[in-house]
Amino acid sequence: MIKFDWKGVFPAVTTKFTANDELDFDAFDKNLNAQMEAGVNGFVLGGSLGEASVLSDEERFALLAHTIKFVDGQIPVLLNIAEQTTKAAIALAQKALDLGADGLMALPPMRYNADTYETLTYFGAIAKSTPLPIMIYNNPVDYKIEVTLDMFEELAAYDNIQAVKESTRNVSNVTRMINRFGDRFKIMTGVDPLAMESLVMGADGWIAGLVDAFPKETVAIYRLVKAGRIAEALAIYRWFLPVLELDIHPKLVQYIKLAEVATGIGTETVRAPRLILQGAERAQVQKIIDDALAVRPVLPAGSWGKLSEVTA
Repeated sequence: MIKFDWKGVFPAVTTKFTANDELDFDAFDKNLNAQMEAGVNGFVLGGSLGEASVLSDEERFALLAHTIKFVDGQIPVLLNIAEQTTKAAIALAQKALDLGADGLMALPPMRYNADTYETLTYFGAIAKSTPLPIMIYNNPVDYKIEVTLDMFEELAAYDNIQAVKESTRNVSNVTRMINRFGDRFKIMTGVDPLAMESLVMGADGWIAGLVDAFPKETVAIYRLVKAGRIAEALAIYRWFLPVLELDIHPKLVQYIKLAEVATGIGTETVRAPRLILQGAERAQVQKIIDDALAVRPVLPAGSWGKLSEVTA
């Protein structure tokens, strides 16, 4: 079984497109490079923020193969599974292994509102089909299926189901998971505006969205919290919160891509039916981003970077 540490900041990367609606690997690489320079700990490809629902399998595999080559073994690369059928999910997991992925993030069945037994069977089938480590994405707010603690009790039978992307929006769930399972499941907070709270309560890492535009600040918050330097982390987090709240809007893809443009490490091109922001909505989001950039904080030494370590 492939192993890596479920800790640190894992960007849920956006997918870059050209004006001709093709994958834009040049823009993609520019963003990946900025993330790695900031010191992120892994990448998650093809998630909601990566516009998974409008990517073909061929595009997903091209992004995966490209990213694996780009990182050259320095950090793990995970592929998201968000499928309507168990058969398709298993095929995607097997292809990810063939291409060299380090792990998977798995959502419950898409579109169909599976019951508890069906959801557990679905996750179990994926786990049995691959040796890859799996992180369960628990987001009942957006995907309508909650993976409860009792369900995680059943999923503990699969050694390669190792982590959860905790996106229930209930910070207490971090403590509930730890009280029930100890460190059996690593906890990766998945809601940007609740990230620091979750990290303080014991989450191991952060599957982040606004990191795509602000990689250094995101890494700094994580490292400072884990070093016990809460006041310093909190100062950055309070500055960051209005921007982080862009992560919980239905148009999070457009909002975060606009932020990437503002920080010079992305493009705002999206794939239809999504459209580039216009009018008053665009002006409102741009103002949030511009207001943050106008007072962007100076980060503590050693709080970001490939080789940096924050000390207590």
